[in-house]
Amino acid sequence: MSTPLLLRPQPLTAAAFAPFGEVIATDAAARHFPINGGTTERYHDLAQLQAGPEGRLIVSIFRGQPRTLPLTLVLMERHPLGSQAFVPLSGRPYLIVVARPGTAPGAEDLHCFAARADQGINYAPGVWHHPLLALQAPSDFLVIDRAGPGGNCDECELTTTVLIKAL
Repeated sequence: MSTPLLLRPQPLTAAAFAPFGEVIATDAAARHFPINGGTTERYHDLAQLQAGPEGRLIVSIFRGQPRTLPLTLVLMERHPLGSQAFVPLSGRPYLIVVARPGTAPGAEDLHCFAARADQGINYAPGVWHHPLLALQAPSDFLVIDRAGPGGNCDECELTTTVLIKAL
């Protein structure tokens, strides 16, 4: 048996995540301005949500069961026709594993990010990603993604053992 590839989570930043989509957060870099007579700060246009051809955007809540580390990754998925945004609702950090669009990724193509509880993400269409990786306890995520005709979920099994050992 070959030695597993160890994947170390990196902090989630807009610059590091840019090849895969957008970080959804209320940081100083986001365009923001006061509304409602100055009682509310609007963080504006944080992600390029895409429904794709003949699609429409839908809002769902996903409840992810917590994963424990070390964690062996076995599959990746992608949504070629539309984007998929995840906004945490439960106040807990989570992990993100991604690879660029294109052919099925190998272990060497994977990138792992540690998201804070106040950071959401929007996967660009076709970006390979691991299914939801909640930590600590069951966690809810507001999900905005595509509904419509056409196959919009491809999966691939990883052929090399990939292990996330610790944060």
